[in-house]
Amino acid sequence: MKTLLHCAALACLLLAASVAARPVDDSYTIASRFERYRSLYPGIAWPAVAPAPGETMLFDRAYKTLPDRDLHLDIFRPAPDHTRHQGLVLVHGGAWRSGSKAHFYVLADRLAQRGYTVFLPEIRLSPEAPFPAGLVDVSDTMVWVKTHAAEFGLSPQKIALGGASSGGQMAALVAYSDAAGLFRSTPQDDRSANALIDIDGVLDFTTPLALQFENANGTQSSAAKWLGGSWDQVPQRWKEASAATYVGAKSPPTLIISSGNAHFTEGKDQVMASLQANHIPARWYAFEKAPHDIWLFEPWLPTVVDTIDNFLKSLHE
Repeated sequence: MKTLLHCAALACLLLAASVAARPVDDSYTIASRFERYRSLYPGIAWPAVAPAPGETMLFDRAYKTLPDRDLHLDIFRPAPDHTRHQGLVLVHGGAWRSGSKAHFYVLADRLAQRGYTVFLPEIRLSPEAPFPAGLVDVSDTMVWVKTHAAEFGLSPQKIALGGASSGGQMAALVAYSDAAGLFRSTPQDDRSANALIDIDGVLDFTTPLALQFENANGTQSSAAKWLGGSWDQVPQRWKEASAATYVGAKSPPTLIISSGNAHFTEGKDQVMASLQANHIPARWYAFEKAPHDIWLFEPWLPTVVDTIDNFLKSLHE
């Protein structure tokens, strides 16, 4: 018996040793942000997930298999009699290095109550895999959702893509670069979005204002660690990662929501002008004196939900 137990324990150790530890940066949390803001924004509140009758949530569904692990997504579904038959993939923020799909639970819950089916993917972040790995994950999420759309009562042609902060930047880059065929696992994959929702996500890394913030610490900045070098070292990659570079006649209808901190949506003037020149629906909403994380806390969260809801509804009128 002792020999069997010893062999079993040894097998477990060998199995554990064969799987490399995955580096994780947990510096970005809702709790840390709430503590940062509570003295700066009187009335700030941390909302709860409160599902409506008939609303369902599916957790940790695998959408992609990597050599060493699977990537998962969570799904918030509206009550069957309340669905708008519109899907929405939301990519979490965290400066390309941190964050979690769970940070979008409250927003997903509120949007599901408006009739939307919301998909929240896990993606590879810079400590595990730098640019463009996470963008390929976002693309593969869109492919998975569109492939499985009928299972959720959706049409593949009614799947929107969005995100907040670095997630908004990534969503915009994937959506606008679709026609160029970038950041795909396979060339024929359909990852097109019927709308883009960018919440405080940088649209152009290369402007003076964007560089002032995103390149402030050179190679130690979050953007530089994700992109594999500072602006001075790899300027072409910073341009490649700028969503504004790809806006054109085939870009999706776009909603940009700003906290009012202009550098987070730098590039939006160029994007809006290009969309309008191509007669593509585009809306812009900006808060005043709001924290960056407007999707996490009240009193800003309800306005974010209303703005997204009104925009998506306008596409089907």
